[in-house]
Amino acid sequence: MRLEGKVAIVTGGARGMGAAEAKLFASEGAKVVVADLLEAEGQAVVAEINKTGSEAVFSHLNVTNEKNWEDIVVDVLDKFGRLDILVNNAGLDGAHEPYLLDTDAWDAVMDVNAKGVFLGMKHVLPAMRKAASGSIINVSSISGFVGMEATHMGYNASKGAVRIMSKSAAVQCAREGIRVNSVHPGIMPPMSGTIRPPERHEYLITEKIPMGRVGRVEEVAAGVLFLASDEASYITGTELVIDGGYLAI
Repeated sequence: MRLEGKVAIVTGGARGMGAAEAKLFASEGAKVVVADLLEAEGQAVVAEINKTGSEAVFSHLNVTNEKNWEDIVVDVLDKFGRLDILVNNAGLDGAHEPYLLDTDAWDAVMDVNAKGVFLGMKHVLPAMRKAASGSIINVSSISGFVGMEATHMGYNASKGAVRIMSKSAAVQCAREGIRVNSVHPGIMPPMSGTIRPPERHEYLITEKIPMGRVGRVEEVAAGVLFLASDEASYITGTELVIDGGYLAI
């Protein structure tokens, strides 16, 4: 059990990568708080976890709402008495064709993908500092390294912000026993409601990824688990790229 006795918050935990991370963490002994706006889907993930004998609870969270963050941290500490891990996984997709220069799209992705990550760190750090330990994993993207066609510039900007913000937090918190790292998934199955054209997605699969396929959410979850665990005790301020070789080209 790699997370035995630890307590983790996973944002965006109701589906996709977040759900995969929550389930994997629970299977490794963690008590998991599935935090999301999607209550029905989140409760379903919690029910699936609890059915296995592990422990999970659902918490309503809008990552852009500071009061929501204050409340969730208080609730976690009241219920479990500790907070060891934060996975800032919640995010908006970057495929905004034909709105690549839309200001509202910029505001939306920056608010969720960048400000939401900052608020999460801001509100868990006092508890982690008090315990002199903790691991924060911020989910960025390969779009935090390179520009992408048919992707809003705000998405790249937000994911780049997560990358460098994680390094800044890592440096500031390293002597307090708190580790902060970022994870950078490559091309994944489209999010629900994405407007990325299927033919464009197929092109990316066949022409741009050395391994010749999109990633699986379980593969990203495995990387997040490693960074959350004590196996990564000397790793902070770094990026874990999980992209099938995309950035190696």
